[in-house]
Amino acid sequence: PKRALVGVGSSSMRFWSVGNRFANDFAPITTVNRGFGGSVMNDVAYFLESAVLTLEPRAVMIYEGDNDLARGISQAAIVSSLEGIIEQLHFRDSEIRVYIFSIKPSLARMSLWPSMQAVNRSYKSLADGDDRVFYVDIATAMLNDAGLPDPNLFIDDGLHLSAAGYDVWRQVVREIVVPTESPFE
Repeated sequence: PKRALVGVGSSSMRFWSVGNRFANDFAPITTVNRGFGGSVMNDVAYFLESAVLTLEPRAVMIYEGDNDLARGISQAAIVSSLEGIIEQLHFRDSEIRVYIFSIKPSLARMSLWPSMQAVNRSYKSLADGDDRVFYVDIATAMLNDAGLPDPNLFIDDGLHLSAAGYDVWRQVVREIVVPTESPFE
């Protein structure tokens, strides 16, 4: 559907739609999930027209950065690509709201956590400068009291989310997205 809330990004976004969970987790908001596995921020930029803009979205949720850092892409390059994506979205429609998800901590990529935190700070800074851009901190809720990712939030690979992981995402993301998007439904 046109004018929906569109989710785009790597496999963490894509797998959210398994079993129609994505639509159910945002009900009554109209959603479309355009996540695609293995992607990096530049992939979202490259496919933005065909995957997102053709839908004439009213808002876009982006989850990227995890694979970027695992592939050695610099923080500056990730943030620059994100800035370009936001610019393209707002060039098409200056009212599009953009929800930038923090990079999640994961068991499989804990060695990258300091870099992920640095990128997350850049994401937050980017959002703080524009009232159409929102930073969604999914990372903090995924950490246990010791500051480590809760193993129950992941499937066996230690990278992808379990149903419990998506429960955490739903709770955090709904608190920001649903009240903001409801007037536009």
